[in-house]
Amino acid sequence: MSRPHAVILGAGPGMGLAVARRFARGGFDISLMARRRDALDRYVPAVRSRRGTVAGFVADAASEASITEAIGTAEAALGPCEVLVYNPAARISNPLADVTPEALVESFRVNVAGALAAARAVLPGMRERKRGTLLFTGGGLALRPLANFGALAIGKAGLRSLASSLALELQGTGVYVGSILIAGYVQGGTAFDPDRIAETYWRLHAERPAEHEVLFRG
Repeated sequence: MSRPHAVILGAGPGMGLAVARRFARGGFDISLMARRRDALDRYVPAVRSRRGTVAGFVADAASEASITEAIGTAEAALGPCEVLVYNPAARISNPLADVTPEALVESFRVNVAGALAAARAVLPGMRERKRGTLLFTGGGLALRPLANFGALAIGKAGLRSLASSLALELQGTGVYVGSILIAGYVQGGTAFDPDRIAETYWRLHAERPAEHEVLFRG
């Protein structure tokens, strides 16, 4: 019997790897996706799976073509995507008045448009199978922006709207959409320990609560 397959787009030492480890413990094969191959070579061994497969695939969250190709390659290797986790974020830490419109648009490609591209890559199969989970890493900035992080706040607000809209549009299809708004700085050994937050991702997938959005306050 084949194992379910989780795609983690935006693998990294924070939430990406923590969520990957949680789903690996839950019996999933894992596809890690990041922009650089050398990073993936470090991340893949960091996700321990006793029985399953953990593989790395290069994907640029700013490019729809790159995302679509990477997900297609991953599904060909490990089977249909059962869970998609979208974790990338473009963090511009400048006053918004100093951010050019072009830079804002580029950050929006990563923070929001990439999430839509990833969802579009897996949704046809999920709809056909009438099951699947889409999980998006949001942030408290979507609700309360901070000075010097206006571009990221705009991106997280856009991602929140995207997730909410998809949740409404996919009702009754068997595809569940969840959004985790992390209202703090992710750091090991704190109230915002990534392994602790990863349990929320697992709960949304496993339990499919009626409330699609979780504000994680620590």
